[in-house]
Amino acid sequence: MSLLETFAEIEHHFRPLLAYLPADAAAKISSYGKTQFIKKYVKDEPDEKVLFSKDQSVKLWDIRFNAPIFNAAGMFKLGKGYNVVAKQGAGAFLAGTTTYRSREGNTKHKVTHPFLPFPRSQAAINWMGLPNPGHEVVAKRLSNIERVKNCPIGISLSYDSVDTKEIALKNMVLGLEIYNKAGVDFVEINESCPNVEGKSVSNNLEPELVERLEYISKNFISKLNRNLPVIVKLSNDTNINQVDDLVRILTDLNYSGVNFGNTSTRYKELEKSIRRKEQHHYYYFYNTFGGGLSGEPLKQTSLELASKAIQSVEKISPTNEFHVIRTGGISSISDIEDSIRNGIKLNQWYTGYFKNFGTNGHKLYKKLLD
Repeated sequence: MSLLETFAEIEHHFRPLLAYLPADAAAKISSYGKTQFIKKYVKDEPDEKVLFSKDQSVKLWDIRFNAPIFNAAGMFKLGKGYNVVAKQGAGAFLAGTTTYRSREGNTKHKVTHPFLPFPRSQAAINWMGLPNPGHEVVAKRLSNIERVKNCPIGISLSYDSVDTKEIALKNMVLGLEIYNKAGVDFVEINESCPNVEGKSVSNNLEPELVERLEYISKNFISKLNRNLPVIVKLSNDTNINQVDDLVRILTDLNYSGVNFGNTSTRYKELEKSIRRKEQHHYYYFYNTFGGGLSGEPLKQTSLELASKAIQSVEKISPTNEFHVIRTGGISSISDIEDSIRNGIKLNQWYTGYFKNFGTNGHKLYKKLLD
């Protein structure tokens, strides 16, 4: 066991004590600690690649994923850490989310990249604001990675709402072209981040969303000369009654899949999911920073949305290969089994990942899937 695994295990046991601290102090400690942990984590490679007792791989879009689950966007914003998760046995490595220009991310009340976990509730909230060094820096880093078998490389990217619409769309296509040249295996367009200015995340067929999807389809997807799946990540707050129309639009525009979803801003509705001991931290964070809630409270919504999308795909029977990814509240084998029963073949995790790393270290995928 590495020093980082030992630290994570100890921290996992003591993390519930955060609830006894003043909320502002807990936010400062957690935000700083998370940043420092990730810096060390991406260098903490396991000695050997994990081998499962049976084949857990999934083949979609003619790409072999080592397992039916891998990290969600936001974990590896700098594009570092591939060898860590590849040796852990992850289904893939997803870098980003990145933007055309570098972003420092959010800072408020002297807290940089605000983040606060609610371990008793198996949840977390963040208002990080897409900190990243930009497409070109991360693309160059990804292009130099030596692949591990069945661990493809994906990239999550977003348009930058600080630009005018025309410039933002052009830069989005430029970013896609940059990553295409870098040789990534799949692309995820993030239409669901609640932590950047001027970004709508309801995904309820607003004209701006459809316009962006059409622009990317016309100016990038239609011009691809290789197999590069382009997936659209939509919010866990999407109106389920709009899923049929969203899937129809995506399939008509030749996208390769949809991911439901990301964090949630349904603060009042999800309040009941937060344990009473942690609710004062919860109120403080969303009233002070805003941000998106992740983890256990999103489990049912992510399953309902992704399952509805599967049904929509079956009704449409698109000519192109189109798959549904589920993200939100996944932390156990029963969650993956729920996905499989509903036709969902790929899952992503973030809050659940770190919960499992705290108990199982680098063996978390093997413990989960074996």
